[in-house]
Amino acid sequence: MDITTFLRDNNFLSPLLVISTSIFLLFIVKQTKLLSSKSIKNLPPGPPPLPIIGNLHLMGDNPHVSTANIAKKYGPLISLRLGKQLLVVASSPEAAMGILKTQDRHLSSRTVPAAFQQEALLPHSLIWSECNQTWKNLRTLCRSEMFSTKALEAQSTIREEKVGQMLDFLRRKQGQVIELEDVVFTTLLNTLSSIIFGKDMLQFSDGNGSRDWLKESLHKVIEYGSRIKDLGSFYPVLERFDLHGTTKGTMKVFDKVFAYWEVIIKERSALINSPTWSSDQAQTFLDRMLENGFSSNQIYQLVMELFVAGTNTTTRTVVWNVSEFLRHKEVMSKIEEEMKMEKNSDEIAPSQQSKLPYLQACIKETFRLHPSVPLLLPHLAADTCEVMNYTIPKNTKIFVNVWAMGRDPKLWEDPLSYKPERFTDSKLDFKGQDFELLPFGSGRRICPGLPSGIKSVEFILASLIREFDLALPNGADPSKLDMEEQFGIAMKRKNPLKLIFKQKQPY
Repeated sequence: MDITTFLRDNNFLSPLLVISTSIFLLFIVKQTKLLSSKSIKNLPPGPPPLPIIGNLHLMGDNPHVSTANIAKKYGPLISLRLGKQLLVVASSPEAAMGILKTQDRHLSSRTVPAAFQQEALLPHSLIWSECNQTWKNLRTLCRSEMFSTKALEAQSTIREEKVGQMLDFLRRKQGQVIELEDVVFTTLLNTLSSIIFGKDMLQFSDGNGSRDWLKESLHKVIEYGSRIKDLGSFYPVLERFDLHGTTKGTMKVFDKVFAYWEVIIKERSALINSPTWSSDQAQTFLDRMLENGFSSNQIYQLVMELFVAGTNTTTRTVVWNVSEFLRHKEVMSKIEEEMKMEKNSDEIAPSQQSKLPYLQACIKETFRLHPSVPLLLPHLAADTCEVMNYTIPKNTKIFVNVWAMGRDPKLWEDPLSYKPERFTDSKLDFKGQDFELLPFGSGRRICPGLPSGIKSVEFILASLIREFDLALPNGADPSKLDMEEQFGIAMKRKNPLKLIFKQKQPY
């Protein structure tokens, strides 16, 4: 593929017209010189780069698949040139351990996508900021008030209430075609908004295709953040032009959402600043943030990240699990039998999930085949260091391809088959210590919401399976269900999972 074809096929030619030909030609010459890797010794191996674009032509729309295929030829730690950016990708437990554990201190900075490069907000980010004292304080607050055992126990009533509302909605819609992702997303976001703001913020879709504006706004943020073909990320000199409108578009959505939240924040702030306020009255995470002196921008940024991260990945995980259950009737039957044996009441409670080990094995198997963030969030080398005897230069972008590791025949027997039994007698877990299975990452950048996310996944799946028989529309054969992926912040099904729910008779 030549350079002109690459630019045309990836819709890069139109935005480039805003730059004069003379400036762009000078830029090409400069970048061609900078692309030479000969000045950097001992880089991980990789395919030779083309002038100007480097290896961009090899990435495609699914970079987790593309880099996995390149790793098969060049090894578990590879280097690629994406325009001016040097990228290193780890595709084995040893390589992942080198990045996320051995060299964690040097390699835990972030490459920030264009969508989230908002100057007023970025310093307050939990996900994208440097591992500085502000970041540590944010993690400490979130862990104690949102994700600790005590906090999760306090939230259990809210979690049960919101899942109950989801089940009531599905009972009313029996026999109708329902998009599972939309229902689960609404449930999870209302759970979080109740914990953070003390109120629901979304309504379930009415069946006519309409959606709440807030839901659409959050989906738009996810869409902007998932863009992988942005010239500014490949050639930093072009960042200021925002050629694809990513930064501007995200800020427009942010302004709309933040204006809605501002009313709630001002009302609560006035109460907390009144002379009659006592910390014992604090009921929500917003109360705690205000008590800690958070500014509006700090609240906006943290809440947006909690909403996007706490709904997007968890929703996709639930959908991938249900997709696999539909394709494997014997798995669904085993889960149902497990629930009949371990339960006597008519409802599932979060405290009983530990008594469903086969369901937990199924979730691990889904994490292996369909990790919610297949390349994890991008790391950035703060300093030059070595991994597996290769040099990782400062400012290198780093991916850990957990999708590739989950499908590696050197690690897993029959890796492309869905077999939850491989985890039933295994101590292998997904909490960051077993590098064969890292859906939440590891090291200082491990997802802080892991305890909350996995509790939500288990509870929603158990509730759905206990309550309903699930069928595809038009009597379609579930064993032939399309499982094609679409890359993004969280990997989703290319085609939404639409189901018909029929309530079961009580056990």
